[in-house]
Order: sequence, then structure tokens, then C-alpha cells
Amino acid sequence: MVIAIDGPAGSGKSTIAKLLAEKLKGQDGQEFTYINSGKLYRAITLGCIRAKIDLNDSEKIIEFAKNVNISYQKDEVFLNGENVTKLLHTDEIDRFSSPLSAIVPVRHIVNDLVRFLAKEQNIVVEGRDMTTVVFPNAEHRFYLDASADSRAKRRFEQGVSNLSLQEIKDAILKRDEIDKNKVEGSLKIGEGVHYFDTSDLTIIEVYERLKENID
Repeated sequence: MVIAIDGPAGSGKSTIAKLLAEKLKGQDGQEFTYINSGKLYRAITLGCIRAKIDLNDSEKIIEFAKNVNISYQKDEVFLNGENVTKLLHTDEIDRFSSPLSAIVPVRHIVNDLVRFLAKEQNIVVEGRDMTTVVFPNAEHRFYLDASADSRAKRRFEQGVSNLSLQEIKDAILKRDEIDKNKVEGSLKIGEGVHYFDTSDLTIIEVYERLKENID
């Protein structure tokens, strides 16, 4: 079974997807694996930075993405065998990962990897185009949304950024613009996808509403 979740940055996708994976079991009795597609783009971004690749040079980025070894084990990402999960949410990675993810061949590489990871196991996967491009026929598809103010506040309270609340909000709005205008895999609400505004909902409330739809 595939449960696919899309939505903008800070809408609660990661927290909810991880919670669903921890608590649910498929009809076959097997547990779910949680996959965060955004972490794969972030890992490629980190690799490019380490390799001193110009992040405006799409050809070199594509070549790097084709050859780098990225794997996903449980909810942790490995870059060339190194667990880099804790290194993926810096202001620098935030700044460059969204434009990098707009490079179409890089999207194809990541989407193919996500589909490969989904073979023969139950997954909860979240990102920007999981419900529309990667798994348009998933058994369950959700779009989580929230106001820019709510999303900025959540990110600020996570304590992973050195930016001010206003700067985080500005960065989120800029990222929204990039995500919604990608040539391929743009952020949008697909036909038949269940929409939830999480601005005024607790994590538990969002979880319960999605679980009701899944049950």
C-alpha cells in the first residue's frame, strides 16, 4: 500500500507521514516505511556543496546526481555510505535544495529512486509531487496545507534555523513560488486528492483525520 502526501514547506507533512508510518499496518499485516522525498534532494544538494559544484551549473548537478550513491534506511538518508540525516536542515541547504529540485532530470532520478524504494513494501511518502507524478494511483492521497504565518512559526519553533521569524516566512513564500512554478512536478492539488488545512489543527487532530480516510 502507498500513502502519498503532498504540500508546501511547514505544512506538517513530515511529522504526519512519520506518525502514520509508525502507527499503521497494511492489510497484509506488514509495517509501513516512511520516505521523505525532500531529504533526497537535500542529500544531493549537500553532496554538491561538498564537491564544490556550482549550484547554478545544472549539467554538473545532473551528472553528480546520476553517479552519487544515496540510500534510505528507515527514516535516515545515507550519502555515499554516510548517515547525513542531521546535516540536511541548515539554512544553506534550505536555500539551494528547492531550485535544485526544479531541475527536471534530477527530479526523474529522485522519483525513480522513490519508486524503487516503494517496491514490495508499504510506504508513507511525502513531498511536492508524490500524489500527482510519482504515485498518481496510490491507494490514499492527501494534500496538507497551512497559512504562511503558521508554517513560519512552526519552522521558527523547531530551532534549526538562524533566521528571524520574518526571514523564515519570506524564505517559505519564495520556496512556494519556486515549487508551484516548476516545469515538471510542480506543487498542486491533484484531482481526487483529499485536502486538509492544518493551520489551526494539532498534530494529533491531523493524524486522526487522515486515519479516518485511510480506515
